[in-house]
Amino acid sequence: PMPGPGMSAPMLAYASVRAWIVEGRLRPGERLIEQRIAAELNLSRTPVREAVRMLAADGLVVTERNRGAVVRTLGRQDVLDTYELRARLESYACELAAARAVPEDLAAIDDGIRDFGKALRRKGLDPVERTRLIGEANRRVHAAIIGASRHSRLAHLLTSAVDAPLVFEALRAFTPRQLERSNLFHQLIRDMIAKGEPSRAAQLMHEHIMQGRDRILADRN
Repeated sequence: PMPGPGMSAPMLAYASVRAWIVEGRLRPGERLIEQRIAAELNLSRTPVREAVRMLAADGLVVTERNRGAVVRTLGRQDVLDTYELRARLESYACELAAARAVPEDLAAIDDGIRDFGKALRRKGLDPVERTRLIGEANRRVHAAIIGASRHSRLAHLLTSAVDAPLVFEALRAFTPRQLERSNLFHQLIRDMIAKGEPSRAAQLMHEHIMQGRDRILADRN
């Protein structure tokens, strides 16, 4: 969730710090200093401490000896493993979606594709805000495809397998042309699902996700 009005203090702290991690304001290996976070959010340290526990449960934060809570760092092999797992699971979701999708699923995918394109073409946005809007549209496209699989256990597994900071990192590193290509893959995958072609939909999804992996690894070298 993004920070918003009406949130409880722990959820506000959780949503705020999570956004800082996902968007790179808090870098891998950086300490989470509860007092500083509490002061910035105008909260006491208690909800911040609860938020840190929630982030640790999400796998975004780890506790290190003599340092306390720090933003998790992913090495090259971690990136490879994370993307391979996600690609296999989402490819399977595409296979199922090609057999189970209904018109409402396709409409939801179309909405995400449209908003992705709008965010890409919108003028006057700073890079972080543009990536945030593209990232939300991207999330909705993939969520609609996963939902179309009608496989609740698979959807649950993908909640853990999709690493939000890595997705944001990849989208931020993509050039405008690469972002256009990414959204073209969304359209191609959607069309294969609509045509009931599971193998082709799965193949396209696997290639699409691996493009994000390759962009991150190239950017880190």
